[in-house]
Amino acid sequence: MATMAKPPDQGVDRCFEIDAFALWLDGRSPATIRAYLSDVTDCVGWLEQKGISHPRLVTRLILRRWLASLADRNLAKATMARKAAALRCYFDWLTRRGAVDADPAARMSAPSASSRLPDVVGAAELAELLDGDLDEGDALAVRDNVIIELLYAAGLRVAELCSLDLDDVDLAHGVVTVLGKGSKERRVPIHEHCCARLERYLGSARGAMMREGSPGSALFFNQKGLRLGQRDVRRILDLRSSIPTHPHALRHTYATHLLDGGADLRVVQELLGHSSLATTQLYTHVSKERLQKVYDQTHPRA
Repeated sequence: MATMAKPPDQGVDRCFEIDAFALWLDGRSPATIRAYLSDVTDCVGWLEQKGISHPRLVTRLILRRWLASLADRNLAKATMARKAAALRCYFDWLTRRGAVDADPAARMSAPSASSRLPDVVGAAELAELLDGDLDEGDALAVRDNVIIELLYAAGLRVAELCSLDLDDVDLAHGVVTVLGKGSKERRVPIHEHCCARLERYLGSARGAMMREGSPGSALFFNQKGLRLGQRDVRRILDLRSSIPTHPHALRHTYATHLLDGGADLRVVQELLGHSSLATTQLYTHVSKERLQKVYDQTHPRA
């Protein structure tokens, strides 16, 4: 369970039930829990400074003033949007509990975050990542090869890849079972080349990387024999790529290439594990930009 930074005094904390809210959040991603608790604690601390000691005293106008105070701190729009989302979640929870009569945060919004198109790995860099180190005699190289292949073959989030267990891989049917955000499970197909690399890894390299006390269920291990971590994956990409590349860029590339190849948007949404189609639609803008670039570079009259 994530802990709160600089909590308000215990009397205020009891009135605002932050500890109970933290327990209710359990089951969400650790990053979401940390962010929401930090955001709610920040707001409650501000309310305390204004002499507001109970959530029943909070009004929509007061929350709007709190948002205005965030703008005065020159916070990024994305941060403000997240804080507003945290407060909507928190006061909705209080309303359902009967702790407040009416939800003051309902429909509360912050300045929308400016949309930034996701990074897509270029063809040359992608080839370097996928085929740059094929020393199949080294267990570490075999592991690194299949990790990068799997990130691109299935469009996994790095946390999803690290949490994969041995039982999540079905080579006979060419699918991996992934536990995504919100503990939502999905089955994602992988191509034959990826299956072949997984089979090679499972045949010897995985066993060679295990140590006494290694979690037997884990699919991937680091050099200490522990379950592979997100920092380990970033380190692998840093060593393999000549251009700084984040693991999530391979997921972006996966989605963009599927859409470029004619995949249905809702199918891509399901493969990525997006709860909202609007999130997946961002990749259509990437494809359109690429089409425009190709047109500008190749059409004689462009």
